[in-house]
Amino acid sequence: MSRRLNIDSVQQNFWKEELTREQKLRCEWHLKYGSMVKAKQKAMAANRLPLKLPTLYPQTPPSPPPAPKAVPSRVPSPALEAPQQSEMYPVLPATRALLYEGISHDSQGRCCYLNTRKLDVPEKRYLFPITTNFTYGWQLGPTLKQEMASTKMCRVDSFFRKNGAFSSLDPRDLVL
Repeated sequence: MSRRLNIDSVQQNFWKEELTREQKLRCEWHLKYGSMVKAKQKAMAANRLPLKLPTLYPQTPPSPPPAPKAVPSRVPSPALEAPQQSEMYPVLPATRALLYEGISHDSQGRCCYLNTRKLDVPEKRYLFPITTNFTYGWQLGPTLKQEMASTKMCRVDSFFRKNGAFSSLDPRDLVL
């Protein structure tokens, strides 16, 4: 069953005029307000640009006053004089020794070193949070292990309803 189109030249001209008028109205609006919309879009795009934060370097402790030297025995290398810019605290010598103790079995010493190193909290390893994920757990303190006091049957009994799914509600089951 096909639909009959009852359209004649009068209706066709009406729709043609309507679409032309709508198109002219859109063009006039664009000429009048288009520059303001583009300016707002540029301002919104400028607000969405990421904020450039300055780089924070760790504060170094004040160095002791230099001791007077009579004659320098050798010229110090410029590479050693440059301050070390690191994000991490130096590793303890005992932990570093684990890295080198398994020289013949290279992977064993490395695994032992990494397992010992990961036991330290990030605050003891890093000077400041490096990534945004660090901020979620930074300086929360020691973790407390909470053990579940209930038994399996206690959980099962408290999870299911005692009076069945389709029975009338017990007044004790209602939320107050």
